[in-house]
Amino acid sequence: MRSIWNGAISFGLVSIPIKLVNATESHSISFRQIHTEDGGRIRYRKVCELEDREVSSSEIGKGYEDADGTIIPITDEDLSHLPLPTAKTIEIVAFVPADRIDPLQMDAAYYLQAGGAPAAKPYTLLREALKRSHKVAIAKYALRGRERLGMLRVVGEAIAMHGLLWPDEVRAPEGVAPDTSVTVRDKELDLADALMDTLGEVDLEDLHDEYREAVEEVVAAKAAGETPPEAPSAPSSGKVLDLMAALEKSVRAAKRSRGEEPEQATSGQETEETGEETDRESESESGAEVRHLSQRRSARAAPKGTGGKKSTSTATAKKTTAAPRKSTSKTAKSTQPAKKATASKSTAATKSTAATKSTAKKAAAKKTTTDKGTAAKGTTKKSAAKKTTTARKRTA
Repeated sequence: MRSIWNGAISFGLVSIPIKLVNATESHSISFRQIHTEDGGRIRYRKVCELEDREVSSSEIGKGYEDADGTIIPITDEDLSHLPLPTAKTIEIVAFVPADRIDPLQMDAAYYLQAGGAPAAKPYTLLREALKRSHKVAIAKYALRGRERLGMLRVVGEAIAMHGLLWPDEVRAPEGVAPDTSVTVRDKELDLADALMDTLGEVDLEDLHDEYREAVEEVVAAKAAGETPPEAPSAPSSGKVLDLMAALEKSVRAAKRSRGEEPEQATSGQETEETGEETDRESESESGAEVRHLSQRRSARAAPKGTGGKKSTSTATAKKTTAAPRKSTSKTAKSTQPAKKATASKSTAATKSTAATKSTAKKAAAKKTTTDKGTAAKGTTKKSAAKKTTTARKRTA
C-alpha cells in the first residue's frame, strides 16, 4: 500500500518511525460531466479574473478572504515558520478507555506501518501495551496543512489511527429530539424488544451496496447496447395509523423473512384489530390523536333470541284455551283460572329459555313448555266436559 505521509510516533522519549497508509477505500461510481448534444467532456479551467486568461498550477498560491472580501496572500514561507511541533510527528498526549471517545468525533482511518527494521521493536512494544491496558492513545498530528486530533488503537497485529474532530467541531443535538411529551407503554416496549430479537444479529461481511451494483448493471447494459434492466419499484410504506399495529406487522414480516412461521391471530383478535383500525382511521381523519380503545370490541352482549319463542308459547296458551270457550258461559268462566295458570307457566318457561345459552337446553325447555301446555289442555277439557254434564242433568 502506498503511504501518504511519513513521520514518527512520539511515545515519551521513544520515537517510532512510521508511514501513514489509508485504511479505507471508496468503491462509489463517479460520473463525468458531458455535453448532452454531442457527448463532449465538460472541462474546468482556472482563469484569472483580472487578466481573463487561463493560468497554470505554478502561478497559483494561497489567500485568506477577509470578512469584507479582501484577499490576504499567504505563502508557504509564512506557514513554515509556525510553531507546529506535530509537523512530522504523531505526538501521543494521553491514554484513555475506548468508551471515552464519542463515535461522532471519528473521521478518516489510517494504518500506521513500521518504517523499517529499527522501528519493529518499539512498534511492537506500543502495540502490546495498548492490548494489555485495554486503552487507546490520544495523539496530535499535522496533515494537509492543519493540526489534527487522532486516536490510536490495535487492529489485529497492526496499529490503526482514527482522525478525530476537535470537541468544538461536534454540534450539540439541540432541537433534534421531539419537544412534545410522549408516553411509551410497556407493551410497546415489549413489541420493540421482540422485533429486535427477531431481526437478531448480522455479519457485516454479508452487507453490500445494492445501489452501486444496480448502477454497474445499468452501465454494463448500456455498454453492450442492451436495454438497461428496470429496477423493482419500492413497496409503499402506507400510512401508519398505530404504532402497536406497525410493530406487530414488523415482527411478523421479520419472522417470515427468517423462514419462521408467525403466530396466527385468532378470529376474535382479527375482529378487534379491524375495529380498532377503523376507529383509528376515523380519529386520524378528524385530526384527533390516535389512541387505543380501552375496551375490546369482541366482548359483546349475549344475543336476545327469545322473542320468537315467547310469542310461540303465548300462541300455544291461546290455542289451549280456545276450545273450552266454545262451551257454555259457565265453562268459559271456569276456563279463566286454567288459562292464567297456563300463560304464567309458559312465560316462566320462556324466561328460563332466554337465560339459557345452550341450544340443547333451549330444546328441552321448549319441549317442557309443550308438554305442560298439552297437559293443561287435557285437564281443561275434562273439567269442561264434567261441568257440561252436570248442567245438562240439572236442566233435565
